[in-house]
Amino acid sequence: MRELIKGRVSPYYCTETEMLFLDDTFSVLKKLAPSSVDMVFADPPYFLSNDGITCHAGYMVSVNKGDWDKVSSVSEKHAFNRKWIRLCKEVLSPNGTIWISGTLHNIYSIGMALEQEGFKIINNITWQKTNPPPNLACRCFTHSTETILWAQKDEKKSKHFFNYQLMKQQNGGKQMKDVWTGPLTPQKEKVFGKHPTQKPVYLLERIIEASTNPGAVVLDPFCGSSTTGVAAKMLGRKYIGIDNVEEYIELSVRRLQQEVLHEEF
Repeated sequence: MRELIKGRVSPYYCTETEMLFLDDTFSVLKKLAPSSVDMVFADPPYFLSNDGITCHAGYMVSVNKGDWDKVSSVSEKHAFNRKWIRLCKEVLSPNGTIWISGTLHNIYSIGMALEQEGFKIINNITWQKTNPPPNLACRCFTHSTETILWAQKDEKKSKHFFNYQLMKQQNGGKQMKDVWTGPLTPQKEKVFGKHPTQKPVYLLERIIEASTNPGAVVLDPFCGSSTTGVAAKMLGRKYIGIDNVEEYIELSVRRLQQEVLHEEF
């Protein structure tokens, strides 16, 4: 895995198939080898930390997640998105693809940033959650979905991989549509610790299987608890994760060393 590093940066954790970096994602992305990654999954900050409240496990809790989830203006948010997407493009292989998850608070900036940085959007996936948190304010419809954008480089020679037959097989012999329905992350995936925006393993399994072959290199530039890495390991892919919070990198290490799961939608 160390052959994927071109600059002077040391991984926090490294095996033959996994690398974790405790650092600013911009710094690490600049030091990865160009075209060294086959797929990127990113769940960037939603910038939701505005001193509001939400419901978690039946309790009213603050929406504040940390300084990493705060931004001072729309222009600052969009500049942030363009910068990390630009750096991901440099490390992505010519036929590689990028998946980005988000809510209405950030996904529209993400979509524009992708096009501005030379990507072509392939699909707009809607992840419909079967058990979303209740709507405490009762002043709008309950937020129960997230958008996942799938994109490739907008270049004539770029030909993305799509495992059409496997996706059709997993959907009972019918073409898989762009609305995916399933529950939030179960408690059994949080036994080693929790992350405030942790994704369920089944979601990342589908994404990785749909767009890569075994042995591919998968990058998560905002890895959090490394659900991406857990799914990549289960499916025989290599994994690079980056996060700037030591608590979450330590959680990632524990999960990668001990967690073995296999879930279906």
